[in-house]
Amino acid sequence: MARDVYANRARMARFVADSGWRRLSAWAIAHRWFPWRSRSVSVPSRLLFAPHDLRTGDPTRASEFYSGRFAFAGKVVLTDGASPFEIEPPSREWAEELMSFGWLRHMQAAGTAIARANARALVGDWIAMRGHRMAVALTPEIAARRVITWLTQSPLILQDADASFHRRFIRTLTSQVRYLKRVSPHVADGRPRLTCALALCFAGLCMADQPRLLRFAQRRLVEELDRQILADGGHASRNPGLLIEVLLDLLPLRQCFGARHLQPPAALLNAIDRMMPMLRFFRHGDGVFAHFNGMGPTPADWLATVLAYDDARGRPLSNAPYSGYQRMEAGGTVLIADTGLPPPVALSCEAHAGCLSFELSSGRNRIVINCGMPATGREEWRAVARQTAAHSTVTVEDTSSCRFVSSGILRRLCGTPVIDGPAEMHVDRGERGGADVLRASHDGYAGRFDLVHQRSWRLSPDGARLDGEDLFRVAHGEEFPADGRDRYAIRFHLHPAVQPSRAADGHTVILRMPDGDDWAFTAPEATVTIEESIIFAGGGGPRRTEQLVITGRAHQVPHVAWAFLRMRALRP
Repeated sequence: MARDVYANRARMARFVADSGWRRLSAWAIAHRWFPWRSRSVSVPSRLLFAPHDLRTGDPTRASEFYSGRFAFAGKVVLTDGASPFEIEPPSREWAEELMSFGWLRHMQAAGTAIARANARALVGDWIAMRGHRMAVALTPEIAARRVITWLTQSPLILQDADASFHRRFIRTLTSQVRYLKRVSPHVADGRPRLTCALALCFAGLCMADQPRLLRFAQRRLVEELDRQILADGGHASRNPGLLIEVLLDLLPLRQCFGARHLQPPAALLNAIDRMMPMLRFFRHGDGVFAHFNGMGPTPADWLATVLAYDDARGRPLSNAPYSGYQRMEAGGTVLIADTGLPPPVALSCEAHAGCLSFELSSGRNRIVINCGMPATGREEWRAVARQTAAHSTVTVEDTSSCRFVSSGILRRLCGTPVIDGPAEMHVDRGERGGADVLRASHDGYAGRFDLVHQRSWRLSPDGARLDGEDLFRVAHGEEFPADGRDRYAIRFHLHPAVQPSRAADGHTVILRMPDGDDWAFTAPEATVTIEESIIFAGGGGPRRTEQLVITGRAHQVPHVAWAFLRMRALRP
């Protein structure tokens, strides 16, 4: 036990030191005296072509920008004739969206001369104000997104532009590519580092006369794809939403290699082939992704665009052992469960303490959910949304199965990674009586409460019944101490469309569905209560909902059986 504690502390110390060094290096590179402006990337004579932007745009937003209304990340700013880059940003998220220039796609969607002129004027303002020196704009991931956007939207920006603006645009773009090339080894692990590699690869393909840059970018991209895209197609951070975001960049990048008559790296093609089936793995019957490890509202339009490139439209995978998820499906009923350990520390800043949580849906009705993450205001809700209590699983003594960095200094230095959590996970899957059976256990509470949680699911062949069981056992020893800390709460968060009503017996809850395909929840040996809950990943922001809760003490009731049943299957 002591050896594990010291090992965790040593691992965390190395991570903090590495994070500090990366931040210091990135800060130094961002300074004007650092030689990243050297001609490591030459100014191209022209842009060869523009990548296709798969992210859909809204033409009505273009008219809002023209009138000086900039709405990003849940905040609205009225510029009153001033440049948006001169305005004090209302939030960090707002500033990041502004500086990434992703909003240019809305002007492209408008397709009018006014939208093109406004886009060119706003980019010109940013260049004139030396926007690449602004603090938020220097964030490597934001700079990478800006480079990708400027390349994809270059026809919008440069159409009807004079020669002088064209030269300024190309020089500024090259300057940002040089910065990314120099800072890329020092970027935080995970999505930021992969985005930088993607931006450099796009630049090497789209900018003329860049063979050295392309070779460098391809090496970086292959390294990151091999490391971050797991064998089953999941992302190493375990966030399902990143699959959509990464594919929205990988698919156009594959097209760019074809446009240059170059063979794409095998790692790129293999990553796309592995990730596509995982999109279907995480989807419920209504098309929405399951809410695990940082997943927010599903961008339906983006997902539909990516799925249009999926050539193999067969049955989704049922087992994703490298990503740490399981899927059970029968008769239109879908269960998706988190059966994985926390991701590596460097990739865990968005990870949740949702071990053995699950989501359940029937047809287009989602029944059991996790609370997820909101699309905006993530920093405000992050600490709450990541707790075990925000997931449909078990909490012990109102404590999460993972611990996160909460100290102010450490948080500023390295974010909010998981610093302690389950170390062992056992998963067993099989079949009994024609039904799919899944059993898993974790030791996330062993160190603090000497308790191991085991959960089992059995889905009937017709999908009309899900039997579950939560079992608690001593991690070290044979019996629970009578005075031990072993109070538990088993939570089942319900989708807002579900209307629960408690039966008179106290063990059963009727779950009314919008389409009349009602279900029932029952726990024959336990008392079930209905409590308030919240879903953060609602399309319109956080939204009130309800949850079913069973409480007890492990030394008194170490075994709790429960079931979800389709009501129409019970009728004669």
